[in-house]
Amino acid sequence: MTVQTHPVDHELVQAAADVARARCRGDNHTVAAAARAQDGRVITAVNAYHFTGGPCAELVLIGAAAAQGAYDLDTIVAVGNRDRGIVPPCGRCRQVLLDYFPALKVIVGEGDRTRAVPITDLLPESYVWADHQLDAD
Repeated sequence: MTVQTHPVDHELVQAAADVARARCRGDNHTVAAAARAQDGRVITAVNAYHFTGGPCAELVLIGAAAAQGAYDLDTIVAVGNRDRGIVPPCGRCRQVLLDYFPALKVIVGEGDRTRAVPITDLLPESYVWADHQLDAD
């Protein structure tokens, strides 16, 4: 598999790191996410940990973006609290991000290996929900 990379949006990484540092306290909020909408806005969110499987920061961000009228996201990144750096999305988040934003770029890696890759590269040979919906016609 060839991984296509894009320039890293360092402002986005910094926005997520700032939220993680300021808002991630205790065990309930340990990861922050930031995404850039197509119109240039930056949306941020934090996870909501719960023993029953609360939503990851990326999923909370999807709702926060929709609440702000940002339905087209270009790039997303998640950053862990306590200066853990960039955290790649879990499998569930990869699938949901692909279904909502099939052209989304995701920032992954660390140090000089930080890169932005298409969500499709993080979930190869994936099930694409939109491909299996019945036509409304």
